[in-house]
Amino acid sequence: MAGKDRHILVTGGGTFLGDNIAAALLAEGAQVTLLVRPGAEDKLGPLAQRVRWIAADVWNPASLRGRARGHASVIHTVGSMVADPAQGSDHHRLNFLSARNVANMCVSDGVPHMVLMSSVRAPWVNGNYLRAKREAEAYMARVGLASTVIRAPVAYMRGERRHPFYVLMTILGSTPVVSWFWFGRAAPMPVDMLARGVARITLDKNRTKSIYYAPDLRKRNTAREARRAAPVLPNESLPQQRQVHPFELLDEDTPFGWLPPDTKDDK
Repeated sequence: MAGKDRHILVTGGGTFLGDNIAAALLAEGAQVTLLVRPGAEDKLGPLAQRVRWIAADVWNPASLRGRARGHASVIHTVGSMVADPAQGSDHHRLNFLSARNVANMCVSDGVPHMVLMSSVRAPWVNGNYLRAKREAEAYMARVGLASTVIRAPVAYMRGERRHPFYVLMTILGSTPVVSWFWFGRAAPMPVDMLARGVARITLDKNRTKSIYYAPDLRKRNTAREARRAAPVLPNESLPQQRQVHPFELLDEDTPFGWLPPDTKDDK
């Protein structure tokens, strides 16, 4: 059994980023709780067999009350680069208010550490999205949380077809000398590599920084892991004691993040 300091809650259950980070944490031996949007429990798929999950709405502070008790860290992954102001879903609501509510949950539930999935600055990243993420970073510091910020690049699934521009950026971001500059921070990276880096930073008791970028995530992966997907994860509950790759548990069609209900948020 993992110790209490390895009990991690991840928001965004049933989404591309949240589920990949949960799988990476499982591979590290952590005990994982996934926070799932009410009504979206089925999106967890087989991953639901390996984690504890609870339904709560990150845009409703009352539904978060007590959800994080007993956890050492909360990793907040909910957000979206795509806003729909006509439906009341602007970048402030999607990316700041959800983080604010989760940070307040950490404070009220006695969780000492919060990890925020933020974004690196790049020409293809919406300015309003980036501004909302920076506001969320500042809020965590104001409420006194021990916080870790992951200013991540765009993530992609290995083997998927991508625009040649992003392929070029990935190559530049992993090429010595060139990668030492801005390219190293902004270049897209495989989601399993990103998730593994986030998991290991979260579980590291000797973290030395409060803000991490893509080069930090790459350093948390071995050369073999950087070339291919994560090592297999045993799952005794599956037939024939089959060895299961943690990312096999994921639905490949999961979205980037949640969208809030079609109602006005109480600011």
